[in-house]
Amino acid sequence: MPEISQSPRQRVENFCRRFGLRAPILLAPMSGASPPSLSIAVGQGGGLGACAALMMTPAEIMAWAASVRAAGVEAFQINNWIPGPAPASDPQHEAQLRMFLAQWGTPGSAADAALPDFEAQCAAMLAAGATVVSSIMGLYPPSYVRKLRKAGIAWFATVTSVAEARAAQEAGADGLIVQGMEAGGHRGSFDADRAEQQQVGLVALLPAIADAVKLPLVAAGGIADGRGIAAALLLGASAVQIGTGFLRCPEAGIHPAWAAALGRCAPEDTQVTRVFSGRAGRSIATGYVRAATAPGAPAPAPYPIQRGLTAPLRQGGLRDGDVDRMQAWAGQSAQLARVMPAGALVQLLWEEGRGLLSGAWG
Repeated sequence: MPEISQSPRQRVENFCRRFGLRAPILLAPMSGASPPSLSIAVGQGGGLGACAALMMTPAEIMAWAASVRAAGVEAFQINNWIPGPAPASDPQHEAQLRMFLAQWGTPGSAADAALPDFEAQCAAMLAAGATVVSSIMGLYPPSYVRKLRKAGIAWFATVTSVAEARAAQEAGADGLIVQGMEAGGHRGSFDADRAEQQQVGLVALLPAIADAVKLPLVAAGGIADGRGIAAALLLGASAVQIGTGFLRCPEAGIHPAWAAALGRCAPEDTQVTRVFSGRAGRSIATGYVRAATAPGAPAPAPYPIQRGLTAPLRQGGLRDGDVDRMQAWAGQSAQLARVMPAGALVQLLWEEGRGLLSGAWG
C-alpha cells in the first residue's frame, strides 16, 4: 500500500513499530556533533540516534556503536557519504586560497584532505549491526545493498529531488530521508554541481516525493518544534529527522559560542556555501562565510581539498571560541533549538506534534 494512502497515525505507528521507537523522531547524523552521549539520550527518549561516519575509521565506528549499546540503546542509524570522483588539484588556485585564508589563521593544504577508506567503513557499518544504514550524496552499490538486506539492516537514502527519490526506490532503498533546502549542514544532492542551483523547500518537496514513490519518508530540514513535525506528517512523512534542533542540548557537546550563536540565528542569518568543505552546506553566515563569498574572493576548491585548506581555520575557531572562524552549521529554524536534555526534548517534541495533529491523528 502506498504510504501516502495511509493516515498520519498509520504511517507513524507502522514506522515506530518497525524500528522499535516510541516517537517518530530521528537525530540527524552530524559530523563533529554526533557523540554517543547525544544518541544515547535521544534513544532513551524514544527516538533514533545517529552516527555520522564520514571521517571515522572502522575502529571508531565500532567503538561508537559499542558505547551506545553499553547504555542500553539498541536502535540507531549510521550514515556515510557516497564518494565522488577524485578532485583535480590546481596548485595555482590553491595558493590563492591559502593567501586568502591566511587572513583568518594558518591555512592548511590539499594534503590534509585525505578521507578514510570507504570500503572499510562500509564493512564496519555492516559489522556494527545498526538498525539503519543511511547514505547521502548518492546511492550505495547493489552489492552493498544486498549485504545490508541479508543482515536485516534497513537502508535509508537521503534525497533532495523527486528524480533522486525515484532512483533510490529503484536501487532498493527501504526508506527515504527527504532533505529540504532549509536543512543545516551539507546538502545531500547526488550531483554536487547542482546542490546550490537546485534547492527545493521541504513543504514543496515532501508531498511531491510522497506522490512519486511507495516508501516511508523521513522529513528533514527546518523542523525543530511540534509545528514542523505535525506539518511534515500531514504532508506525507512517517517520521522526521532533526539536527540543529538538538545542537543546544548538553549531550551534543558543541562549543558554547556556536550554541549561543544558534540561539540568535534568524532564518535569513544562514547561508548555503561551499567555503568550508568544497561541497554546498548551510551554515550561520559568519564573518568568514561573508568574506569568502564576497565579490573578489577566490572560489572554493573542490571537495575535499577545500576541507583540508580550511581545517586549521576551523580548528582555531574552536580553540579560541571564535564563531566567525568555526564551521557553524545551522538550519533555517536554528532559533527554535531549545536548551534542555535531549531525551526530554524528544518527548516534548512528540507531545507537541501529536497534540497539533488533533483530528488528523484520530
